[in-house]
Amino acid sequence: MNFDEFTGEVQHRLELPGTGETVRAIRATLMTLGQRIPGDAAEDLAASLPMEIRWYMTGAVDEHGQRFDWWEFISRVSEIEGTEPSEAAYHARVIVDFVRTQIPQSDSRQLRDQLPEDRRDQNWGKLFAVVDAGGWGDAEEAQTGGGPQPENG
Repeated sequence: MNFDEFTGEVQHRLELPGTGETVRAIRATLMTLGQRIPGDAAEDLAASLPMEIRWYMTGAVDEHGQRFDWWEFISRVSEIEGTEPSEAAYHARVIVDFVRTQIPQSDSRQLRDQLPEDRRDQNWGKLFAVVDAGGWGDAEEAQTGGGPQPENG
């Protein structure tokens, strides 16, 4: 998958009006995620992504492995993207779900392991809400009535 296909799919899933908004959402999510996880994990995760997208998790990040919670993650994404925190959280969930479809399953598991749940910060699981619901395709299918549609003929 190339950059245009990647951004086009994210734009479709997020129903954003233009490429600029889409790229900002991708950059905000992946750059902040790259700040949160260790550098080697960011490299592994980004390796299967288009070069321009990969850069957001690796080259655009000054310091990997920072320790911050879910709320700080959303605050940073929101600030970079220029959106409200609730919108940034939704965008991050959809983007993480799409990234999951582009990377090996082992890298997806590694990402989850880098963002562990504990009693004090039970919110990292929210980042994987779309993934845990079966992914964007299943969510879209549920919204549209799902299953094969009869052909009019």
